[in-house]
Amino acid sequence: MLTGKGVLALATATMLTLAACSGDTPQLMHLRASGDGPDEFAILPTKSLQMPTDLKTLPEPTLGGTNLTDPTPEADIALALGGRLRDGTGIPAGDSALVNHSARYGRSASIRTDLAADDLQFRRDNNGRLLERVFKVNVYFKAYAKQSLDQQAELQKWRNRGVRTVSAPPAKADE
Repeated sequence: MLTGKGVLALATATMLTLAACSGDTPQLMHLRASGDGPDEFAILPTKSLQMPTDLKTLPEPTLGGTNLTDPTPEADIALALGGRLRDGTGIPAGDSALVNHSARYGRSASIRTDLAADDLQFRRDNNGRLLERVFKVNVYFKAYAKQSLDQQAELQKWRNRGVRTVSAPPAKADE
């Protein structure tokens, strides 16, 4: 039978164990970061240097102005999607249908912070059971299991429709 001091020691150990399980942000993959880190979307490679065909057509350098090698991700995306570069302000008439269609459900300027807050709440709600947290069992894949894509089923669906999937492994022969 436990004495008064034994009960007190057991209660203290239990409280410390439970306190150690709590945290501000659930770390589903048990990664520990010392800070916020860089914004991976803010890191843009510069374009390669090229010799212009005519040196007289180069723009006059301006303090704080743009450079020909500065990254232009919005223009690059527009060109990759078949759009055209903007000469001035606004959206070119030929691209207005694309812009309107992509924004048909609305758009949010704070999408990153909204998604980060939603993801944090989801991870807090799916942080695992007490013993999973105590023994540092990875609950990341279990928490996101309902949102994961069955890759083989999706691949088979597209192959059944006759779509070529050249980057996927070849279909296995029935044995």
